[in-house]
Amino acid sequence: MKKVIYLPLDERPCNLRYPKMLADMTDMTMVVPNKDILGNMKVAAKVSALHDWLREEAFTANYLIVSIDMLLYGGIVPSRLHKLSMEQCMERLAILQELKSQNPNLKIYGYSLIMRVPAYNSSEEEPDYYEEIGEKIYRLGWLTDKKEQNLATESELKEFVQITESLSDEVKNDYFSRRMKNFSVTKQALQMVEDNTIEYLIIPLDDNSEYGFTAIEQRQLVIEVDTRSLLDQVAIYPGADEIGCTLFSRVFCVEHNYTPEISVRYSSTNGPFIIPRYEDRSLSESIKSHITAAGGVIVADEKENDVLLMVHASAVGQKHMAESSHPLESRHRTYSSEVNIREFAQAMKHFIAKGRNVALADVAICNGGDHSLLQLLEKQGTLYEIMAYAGWNTNGNTMGTVVSHAIISSFYKKDSPLPPLHTRLSRAFFYARLVEDWGYQSIVRKYISYQLLPELGLTPRFLQNQVPQITEKVSTLLNSFVKKNLTKVPEGKIMLEEIHLPWRRVFEVGFTISVKDGEVRSLNLSEKEREN
Repeated sequence: MKKVIYLPLDERPCNLRYPKMLADMTDMTMVVPNKDILGNMKVAAKVSALHDWLREEAFTANYLIVSIDMLLYGGIVPSRLHKLSMEQCMERLAILQELKSQNPNLKIYGYSLIMRVPAYNSSEEEPDYYEEIGEKIYRLGWLTDKKEQNLATESELKEFVQITESLSDEVKNDYFSRRMKNFSVTKQALQMVEDNTIEYLIIPLDDNSEYGFTAIEQRQLVIEVDTRSLLDQVAIYPGADEIGCTLFSRVFCVEHNYTPEISVRYSSTNGPFIIPRYEDRSLSESIKSHITAAGGVIVADEKENDVLLMVHASAVGQKHMAESSHPLESRHRTYSSEVNIREFAQAMKHFIAKGRNVALADVAICNGGDHSLLQLLEKQGTLYEIMAYAGWNTNGNTMGTVVSHAIISSFYKKDSPLPPLHTRLSRAFFYARLVEDWGYQSIVRKYISYQLLPELGLTPRFLQNQVPQITEKVSTLLNSFVKKNLTKVPEGKIMLEEIHLPWRRVFEVGFTISVKDGEVRSLNLSEKEREN
C-alpha cells in the first residue's frame, strides 16, 4: 500500500479532513499531522514540530503533498501576518530538498498561494490595520495594476496618488515586504520544480480579481513558468482550500496510470463564459485548470466518458451572481430566464439511467448549494444516484472538490479490484457534502447569520462568549435539515455527531456523519483510522 504524507494548508476540515477522506476510500494510505501541532486561525502551527514529523515520515513515504504556506508560515492566515526574514523563509523551504535527499524516491507535490487582497475592511484574517484600511489596500492594488499597464484614467491616477500618500510608511513597509517575501518563496519553489525536487506545483489565486496585486504577481509568475519551460509541471489558477484534494487526485492518477476522460455539461448556455465571483477568468477556463491539475482530460462526448460533470452555472458573473445568503426574489432575472434547472435535472436523470457516472458541480450560487436545484433532485429521486457533489464557498473550492472525488470514484467503477471500504467511504463523503454545502451553507448559516445573531448583538465572525450556545443551535437546525431534506437515503438514516465551529465563527462547520445502521461514517473518524 503506497504511503502519502499530507501537510495541509490549515487545520479546518476542508483542508485537513477532505483529502484524508478521499485517500481513505482508495488503496493508498495518507498520514496527516496531529491537530495539536497545527495552528488555530491566526495562531501559527508549530513549524519546527511539523518539520520533525516530516523527517520521520519521509523515510517510508512514496509521495508528499505539501502546503508551502504551512511549511514556512504555519498556515494560510499566518502567511498574511508573519514577520520572518527572507533567510528564515528560504531555510524552512530547504527542508524539501533535505527530504528528497533523505528519500530520493519521494515524489513531492506542492502548492504555494499568491497572497490574497480582500476588498473589505476586516482584520479577522489579516493584519490589524486591515480593519480600517483594507478597502484602500485593495483599491491601491487595482490602481497600481492599471497604472502599470497604462490603462488608468486621469481620475484613477489621482486616486492612486491620494491612497499612496494616505498610507503610513509603517503600513506600507509591513505589507509590501511580506508580499515580496511570499512572492520570492514561490519563485524559489519554481526553481525546485526545475531542479526536480518538486514534481508538480500549483500556485492558487486566493480570492483574486481582474486587477490587483495578485494579478500583477500572477503575470510575473506565468512569464517565469514559461521562460523556465515548466508549463507541464506548474499550474496557476483561482483556488485555495480545495488544492489538497486536487493534488491527491493527481497523485492517485499517477500511481494508477489513470487518465480519466471528463465531459462537461452546463445548466446555462452562457455558463461557460461568465467570470465567477472571487475569480479572474471564465468558468470554462477555470474548469479546464481543475480537471487538468487533478489528472483528467476533457472530452466532448456525453456518452463515452469516465465522468459526466454537470455544472450548474449562473448566466451572469461577478457582482450579479447570487450568494446563498441572498433571498430568492433578489436573484438576477437570468436565474429564471437563462438557467434551465428543469432541463438540467431531466438530463441528469436521463444520463444516470443510461449508466453514466454523473458528478454535480453546484456553482450557480456562491457560498453554498442552490436549494432550488437540490430540492428538485431530491424530489425526483435523482440526488442519491449522483456519484459526487460539491457546492461550497467559491467556484474553485467546489470544482476542485467534486472533480477529485469523481475521478477517484470513476476509477473504482471500472474493472479494477474494489477496496472493501471504497463504496461506504465514498458515499459518506458525498452525504457530508450535501449536509454541509446545502444544509449548512445555504440554509442553517443564513438563518444563524441574519436572524439569530442580530437578536443577540453578535456578528457571524465574532460570537464572543456565545460559541457553545450558537453551536447548539447549529446542531439543532442541521439535524432538522437532514430530517426534512435528506429523506430517501438508500443506506438508512443520516446521523450527525461532534458538530462544532472550527474557528469560533459561523463561516465553517465541522461534524462527523453516520447512517443509522452504522454502515457509513465520515470526515473526522474514518474506517481506516479505527482499524489502525
